Amino acid sequence: MDSVLRAAGIYLFLILVFRAFGKRSLAQITTFDFVMLLIVAETTQQALLGEDFSLTNCFLLIATLLLLDRLFSLIKRRSTWFESVSEGRPLIIVQNGQPLEDRMKKSGVDVADVLAAARELQGLERLEQIKFAVLERSGLITIIPRG
Repeated sequence: MDSVLRAAGIYLFLILVFRAFGKRSLAQITTFDFVMLLIVAETTQQALLGEDFSLTNCFLLIATLLLLDRLFSLIKRRSTWFESVSEGRPLIIVQNGQPLEDRMKKSGVDVADVLAAARELQGLERLEQIKFAVLERSGLITIIPRG
């Protein structure tokens, strides 16, 4: 039972941490981010297993994590509030060529990110050419050009 509670606690903690760090952190992974992810994975593995390295404990932990993931998926399907809290919502970060600085700062996005997405997705070069830039739930930026 200790393994199940440990798995549930770590699962909830990781969801909260990754949610708190925002969408962009997972959408644009750098070498440093990848190294940090490996360190987090190793630390999590040690915390999950504790002193019990048996196959039975491993199977129990995997089943617990998968069941928790399935449970959260079901809750998200039935509750738009829970889905919004856990996954976030699309966020307009540029409107009619004007960056919405407070939203961009909160999301960890800067004008350079928006312009990179505009060039890559639409071939646009300036903010004035953008009607809307939307930070999607996935962390990607969608560009809607002006007329």
